Amino acid sequence: MSLFRTKSIEASIADSTEEGRSLKRSIGTWDLMLMGIAVAVGAGIFSVGARAAGDFAGPSVILSFLLAAVTCGLAIMCYAEFASAVPVAGSAYTFTYATMGELLAWIIGWDLILEMLTGAAVIAKYWGIYLSDVFEIAGLGVPDTISVLGLQVSWGAFLIVAIFTTLLVLGTKLSSRVGSIFTVLKVAVVLFVIVVGAFFIRVENYTPFVPPSQPTEGGAADVWGQSLFAWATGAAPAQYGVFGLLAGASLVFFAFIGFDVVATSAEEVKNPQRTIPRGIFAGLAVVTVLYVLVTLVLTGMVPYTFLADAEDPSLATAFVEVGASWAAQVISLGILLGLTTVIMVLLLGLARVVFAMSRDGLLPRVLSRTSERHKTPARIQILAGVIVALIAGLTDVGVLEEMINIGTLSAFVLVSVGIVVLRRNRPDIHAAFRVPFSPWLPLLSAALCVWLMLNLTTLTWVRFLVWLAIGFAIYFLYGRRHSMLATSSRALDA
Repeated sequence: MSLFRTKSIEASIADSTEEGRSLKRSIGTWDLMLMGIAVAVGAGIFSVGARAAGDFAGPSVILSFLLAAVTCGLAIMCYAEFASAVPVAGSAYTFTYATMGELLAWIIGWDLILEMLTGAAVIAKYWGIYLSDVFEIAGLGVPDTISVLGLQVSWGAFLIVAIFTTLLVLGTKLSSRVGSIFTVLKVAVVLFVIVVGAFFIRVENYTPFVPPSQPTEGGAADVWGQSLFAWATGAAPAQYGVFGLLAGASLVFFAFIGFDVVATSAEEVKNPQRTIPRGIFAGLAVVTVLYVLVTLVLTGMVPYTFLADAEDPSLATAFVEVGASWAAQVISLGILLGLTTVIMVLLLGLARVVFAMSRDGLLPRVLSRTSERHKTPARIQILAGVIVALIAGLTDVGVLEEMINIGTLSAFVLVSVGIVVLRRNRPDIHAAFRVPFSPWLPLLSAALCVWLMLNLTTLTWVRFLVWLAIGFAIYFLYGRRHSMLATSSRALDA
């Protein structure tokens, strides 16, 4: 049995109509665009730019965001072509299965599970913490944890995961409508913060735009805190300068993850050939404009050196410094709204990837049964919700934040390369959207994603390799023998 056997596009599309294992097409362009904004505009818009400006890039963090947006945009073009050609659940996993074979498909599916599982758990945990902050602002002393059988449990994380798991089981359209309301509210908060912050901009704070490079001191100089590129080349840890700008792009790339998650819903999109490209690109455009405007305001309000000296820099830090501490309350509300919809979309994406892998037999097929009434993968959705709630409620998930980035980037690399393979092996496939200047733009996309991966820390890479080792064990012990391709091959041989 070949490790690189592929599942044809025709077979993937046929499986999407399998009785008891199919999803209902109910999502339109507007829903898809808001879904992309919902998952990308979270707490990061209020904090990640401040950290990147203070620790890495200074005012040039604006260029870091643009570089990250271009990298994401190139990869998203590849996703859009694949999703319009193969409009079924699974996103990068399904696309890789059709082009580069089962083993690589398993790896990327396993990476997507890593991205969405850790992402949902990390953000659910922070949601509980920020909920307590909102209570505190309102004068109510509600702790973010409670003691249960001697364990400290983040009750807020359990609550938000339970709510959205229930909504997603009841239907994707219902959950997207609820998510749309939260998304519109949080974008309104972001725009309000941008307009108010613009009145406190001082042009001199933009100078020097690219601060001169200087050695990194303290914990960031530790071998585990270095980027893999710096460690491998023996370069002295440094911040600012051109390499600081690039390192900043690796950090703020976290702000753009999620658009690949949107592609996991392809099987539930109405008229996917037209809707998916429009929805994804519209969402990416809105998110990029919001991030650039927020960063422009932030670095204009206070010097980047002030952000570097702050213990936990954020947009709220800048408003307090200029005497507008009241804005911190608005920002706390915006963060809570922002995190809410991110959790919803990540839970949806996680269930859809596992659903696709289960339907193919790489995970137990019993999981891929959909409910008769709502046409949702209820078993997987509930299981995913329970696991995410347990991780978020009972563990310290902060150490896993960069795992989200490396899982996303690895998926982006294979999808970008997959477009080149698809064009070569299946020239008869005419997708509604096609990446221009292929193969050069897809290969550029893959190269940029690899570069951003190399700028993640060595500790993140070690954890990533451990996760891959676990995935390989599961595949060779179970998935390889139970996949539908292996089953059909044995049947033919018999």
